[in-house]
Amino acid sequence: MAVATEETIRTVVQEVLAQLAQSGGAATVAKGDGDWGVFQTVDDAVAAATEGFEKLRAATLETRAKIVAIVKRICDEQAEELGRAEMDETRIGRLDHKIEKLKIVKLVPGVEFLRSDAQSGDHGLTVTEYAPFGVIGTITPVTHSLPTLAGNVISMVSAGNTLVVNPHPSGARIACEGVRRFNRAIYEETGLENLITIIEKPTIESAQEIFQHRGVRLLCVTGGPGVARAAMASRKRAIVAGPGNPPVVVDETADIENAAKSIVQGAAYDNNLLCIGEKEVFAVCRVFDSLMEAVGRHGGYLLNRDQIEQLTRIAFSPPEKPGGHAVLNRDLVGKDPAVLAEQIGVQVPAGTQILYGETDVSNPFVAEEQMMPFIPFVRCRDADEAIQLAKEYEHNYRHTAIIHSRNVRNMTRMGRLMDTTLFIKNGPCMAGLGLGGEGYLSYSIATPTGEGVTNPLTFTRVRRCVMVDDLRII
Repeated sequence: MAVATEETIRTVVQEVLAQLAQSGGAATVAKGDGDWGVFQTVDDAVAAATEGFEKLRAATLETRAKIVAIVKRICDEQAEELGRAEMDETRIGRLDHKIEKLKIVKLVPGVEFLRSDAQSGDHGLTVTEYAPFGVIGTITPVTHSLPTLAGNVISMVSAGNTLVVNPHPSGARIACEGVRRFNRAIYEETGLENLITIIEKPTIESAQEIFQHRGVRLLCVTGGPGVARAAMASRKRAIVAGPGNPPVVVDETADIENAAKSIVQGAAYDNNLLCIGEKEVFAVCRVFDSLMEAVGRHGGYLLNRDQIEQLTRIAFSPPEKPGGHAVLNRDLVGKDPAVLAEQIGVQVPAGTQILYGETDVSNPFVAEEQMMPFIPFVRCRDADEAIQLAKEYEHNYRHTAIIHSRNVRNMTRMGRLMDTTLFIKNGPCMAGLGLGGEGYLSYSIATPTGEGVTNPLTFTRVRRCVMVDDLRII
């Protein structure tokens, strides 16, 4: 048997490396810093996303549609594995709902949402088209780390953009894994690379770098008040999905069984992590007691006044300064009702969806976006008082409000007064995102900046192309 020389070995190795690079097996790694879109620095991530954008710009709409289909397929087919990984990392919410949130990513609209507008007249033809910005900097939350990222990919890539993502640190591992899987599959089917880039170890500093980076053309931020304010303070245009504290009004004309079922369904979803989720209920006296009984029939466990006081003391600390907000115990966010109940020495039946009970408006569960499956119910004199309290404790976030009523006047008055992005009547909160109601799904709801439920057109620039005196056929 012939013995290979050192030169022969070197030649073989070089050929293997070249073949790997051509097949994609080492294409990203060969750039030095990336791992299928996962980067260590913002500069590297933006540079890769910029290169990805230039290649995407040259691709067809059919290719964009194929990319969207890839992301949706991965979320659907791998939902159980990825949902479990997200649950294992974040330790908040419910596994069944983590899986479901990935399954329903397929409902997020893609390239079919794009359109061109045309106007013709005596002076020729004008075509208005919707063009991409380029690289979009995105911040994703811990509450829905991978679903929010996937939804943003669908909307932004449909519009022709690429992304650089700074995930919430407590959900970074699953976000990075999702990006690897998306990018690998996209490359295998289209040859395009780094349409999605992400910072592996995100920090406040890396978020600020993205906010200020010259290569980032647009920001899309989903998170709490702090990150929302930071994004809006940057010099870039920002699409911001900020906080909410959605109130529910139940008046004397409501279908009580439907109201109770809807409140439990919405408030229990992912243990009340949804920013659109029912957080506090204002019900009129005439139906208050019957509503409380109905909630118990639909999976609620009623706490008495002493138990509510105990839970409140555990869930919140006093404000750090006079007039400030109560301080939320983050260790209880997104925990199961049984876990909350155990904190006060209560055992609840299997299948309990939420804890609930009567409070007054001084209880911090009413005023704060608490993201726990305990819902305070406040007894109100009439619909006028309930609507006014709903307005006060929504804090003018203009995010989401809900009413259960058959009185058109009450519905109309509340809708005008609240002025929220989502206003749901006689259904659970999810109906506002096309889940049980009409409309489409998105995980980014831009309330402070006004874009509303985002879609591919949200992430486009409006461009006008004019032909003077020609191209008219009539």
